[in-house]
Amino acid sequence: MSFLPAVWLKHLKPLVRWTVMGAAIAFLLHTLVRHWADISALRLAPQGWSLLLLALGITLLAHIWAGWVWSWTLQALQQPISGRWSAPVYLRINLLKYLPGNVWHFFGRVRALQSVGVDNGSAIVGVALEPLLMAAAALVVGIATPTPYWPWQLLGLGIVLAILSPRWLNPLVNRLSHSKTAHQPPKDTSPPPSPPPSPSPSPPPGLRRYPLKPLLGQLGYVGLRGIGFCLVLSAVTPLAAIAWPSTVSAFSLAWLGGLVVPGAPGGLGVFEAIALSLLQGQFSAAVVLSAVVLYRVVNTLAEALGAALATLDGGLSSTLK
Repeated sequence: MSFLPAVWLKHLKPLVRWTVMGAAIAFLLHTLVRHWADISALRLAPQGWSLLLLALGITLLAHIWAGWVWSWTLQALQQPISGRWSAPVYLRINLLKYLPGNVWHFFGRVRALQSVGVDNGSAIVGVALEPLLMAAAALVVGIATPTPYWPWQLLGLGIVLAILSPRWLNPLVNRLSHSKTAHQPPKDTSPPPSPPPSPSPSPPPGLRRYPLKPLLGQLGYVGLRGIGFCLVLSAVTPLAAIAWPSTVSAFSLAWLGGLVVPGAPGGLGVFEAIALSLLQGQFSAAVVLSAVVLYRVVNTLAEALGAALATLDGGLSSTLK
């Protein structure tokens, strides 16, 4: 009978996922209908289209930067991955997160790393570390916004920072690296190359120190995303310079909610609902709804543009070779 809990959990997980996502979308639809007259009366500021175009550029830069920072995470795991490789791969695979399940981009990154010889443990942990580092960065930025959940934000930040310690991660990397599913390089019938004159044993996979550099890099990513959101909000309503830090902070918490809720493709519905609840005290519901919908469009366009540019760059590189 021990299999019963596992069966129940298997069926309960998608139910919880769709319940959370459905509740967030229902909340948004209710608010949208309630404030539709105010939303339809809104018009972009005179420089609104210029601000939206600038927001698109900043958001695209944020995604490129995230791809480059991913190489820092892999280098912290002692994998010789450069930003010139990681950024295009990251951009091409990133759109898979919009598929149901919100996990296919992770599988794609693991397979891409395995294809260039990264061991199984480092590939899995190198991919799993990225959302952990992003979550820590978002919590750091989010601390600047006083919310009723501020103590829980501090607790969550402490837990995430502790998980990132080599003391906890390295045993996991070693266990995965020696698992039966460890990546095996493709067979090659050609004679093996001659070994170097003085071979030195390769260090065991894992972190040699706390991943501070990737964490700082993710702070830059969250900051750029927040600036992009502020530009979109400025296209809808005037946004005083003094309000930018608190708006970026609130954005980071809303974006974090969309990141950690399982099953919501790209945080769809969850990000918008949290942003609305956090920003309604500063702006009207109509303004916040218009801004979050516009930002969703801007961000999706930035991701699609990034994937297209990365694919085009890869095609041109192959042609030149």
